[in-house]
Amino acid sequence: MALTVDKHEKYVVVKLNEAQFTNDNTPLLKSEFIHLTSQGYRNIIMDLSSVQHCTDSQDLSCLLVGDRLCKKENGIFLITGVSTELEKIIEISGLDETLNFVASLEEAADLVFMEEIEKDLLDDFDEED
Repeated sequence: MALTVDKHEKYVVVKLNEAQFTNDNTPLLKSEFIHLTSQGYRNIIMDLSSVQHCTDSQDLSCLLVGDRLCKKENGIFLITGVSTELEKIIEISGLDETLNFVASLEEAADLVFMEEIEKDLLDDFDEED
C-alpha cells in the first residue's frame, strides 16, 4: 500500500497514495491509525487528495476508526482532499455528519493548533481551581 506518514510535533498527516479505497488498503489504514495513536499521536489529518474512487462505502469505515481513536486520546481526526466522487459516497453513507472535513491541509493544521491551544488554556484554568 502506498501510504505517506508525515509526523509533526502536534499532529501527523496520513496520505493514502492510491486512487481507490479497497478491501486491501483499508485494514492497513486502520492498523496505521492504531499504531500512530499508540505512539502518542492524538491528532491525525487524513489526506485523501490522491483517492478518487470507492466502490464500497464499507471501506470508508476505516475513517471512523481513526476518528474514534483520536477522540479516545482527546484529540481530533480531520479529513482533507476529498474528491467530488468520494464526497458523494461520503454523503450517501452519512459520514459527512459524523466526521470532520476541512478544505485544505493548511486549514487542518491550523485547526489542530487551535484545538491544542484551547486544551492548554482549559487545563491551565482547571489547575487554578
